[in-house]
Amino acid sequence: MTKPTVAVVYYSGSGHTKVLADAVVGAAAASGAVTALLPVAAMTEESWNFIDEADAIIFGAPTYMGTAPSAFHAFAEKTAGRWAVQKWHNKLGAGFTNAACKAGDKNSTLDYFSTFAAQHGMNWINLGLLPGWKSTKGTENDLNRFGYFNGAAAQTFSDVGIEGVHPADIATAEHLGRRVAHMAAIFAAGRSTIDRELVTAGA
Repeated sequence: MTKPTVAVVYYSGSGHTKVLADAVVGAAAASGAVTALLPVAAMTEESWNFIDEADAIIFGAPTYMGTAPSAFHAFAEKTAGRWAVQKWHNKLGAGFTNAACKAGDKNSTLDYFSTFAAQHGMNWINLGLLPGWKSTKGTENDLNRFGYFNGAAAQTFSDVGIEGVHPADIATAEHLGRRVAHMAAIFAAGRSTIDRELVTAGA
């Protein structure tokens, strides 16, 4: 069976979000997907071709001023031609973000990603985790420690380097990568089965 393909398209200003992107793409690859890690600032023709052929696209960026940074929005605007012909229609989509504050309006960035995907006719894959750290028995080391559902959300203090990205947030990003790879495999297998049935019916 053909392996599913997963593109991780991201922007990282100070390196914190790249740590999460590395975790997402690494977990997806370990789960059997063909992957590509694509920074929005260095898109090439090969990058666009990989995205266009991918089964799933995972969007990632820090949350600045209540949304993704302008560099990510510039990438999104470049997809207008693809939107016009719904080139990404029925692909799977997912997202992750990071901010210095524990809340930090991260949900608005995840909502932006899901709306962007919806405009392209994509199907959004949520985090699929119950919230962690929701009782006195929980800890900051729980997966999904901030209780987000629409994607993976991390918190990294603004005055630390990439070593300051919390291990629980990295593990949550890895969960997202595995989940999307698994769903993409189901999606690809179902599409392959339908294609075979259509060929058989037409024989």
